[in-house]
Amino acid sequence: MIALHGWFGDRDAFAKIRPYLNGEAFTYAFPDYRGYGEARDITGDYTLAEIAGDVITLADKLGWDEFSLVGHSMGGTAMQRVMLDAPGRVRRMVGVSPVPASGVPFDEQGWALFSGAADEAGNRRAIIDFTTGGRLPGAWLDEMVDHSLRVSTVPAFRAYLDAWARTDFHEEVVGDTTPVLVIAGAHDPALSADVMRGTWLEWYPNARLTTFQDAGHYATDETPLALVAEIEGFLAA
Repeated sequence: MIALHGWFGDRDAFAKIRPYLNGEAFTYAFPDYRGYGEARDITGDYTLAEIAGDVITLADKLGWDEFSLVGHSMGGTAMQRVMLDAPGRVRRMVGVSPVPASGVPFDEQGWALFSGAADEAGNRRAIIDFTTGGRLPGAWLDEMVDHSLRVSTVPAFRAYLDAWARTDFHEEVVGDTTPVLVIAGAHDPALSADVMRGTWLEWYPNARLTTFQDAGHYATDETPLALVAEIEGFLAA
């Protein structure tokens, strides 16, 4: 299983679930995108195609002819690009509040908020607060913002917004039979269960949806034990 992180965090976005993963049954790899984490100084085009190429290269180096993918948020759309660019190699996909292959529509005000987040910490905090239902402690919001500022470069952060929000390749995935588990958070108004039904479940005939009632956009932080149980139950099926 290769785990692909979201827009606001590097591979440590999965830190809270890692102690509970079954290392005897499954092998996990946690890469960073270019411009993030330990790849912070590696430059590139910061596109979905580039992420996919790097992930496939990683799988090749690990000797994994077949593998599964989990993607959080932006990682959800990136993993679909991997699947398309490595035909026949991806066994299963798990999307955690995953961005659809169609990207995300924004009105003018929303785009100003998200595009301004590259330079403004306040915008980042507002986005995280909004996508978790405005119900989580301020100290956690501050921690998430501080982490995102530390682990990503501004050029990469800004460019990846265009990659996940404005890249539409959904016609390439329609009808794909790869088994997919989609996990939505009940407190996420942006990538809600209804959005998942109108995109992922429409396009993938072997997709199913689970909604976490106690999570927003960040089930990795909000409900880590339930998330591990869902992921590994799906992998073992």
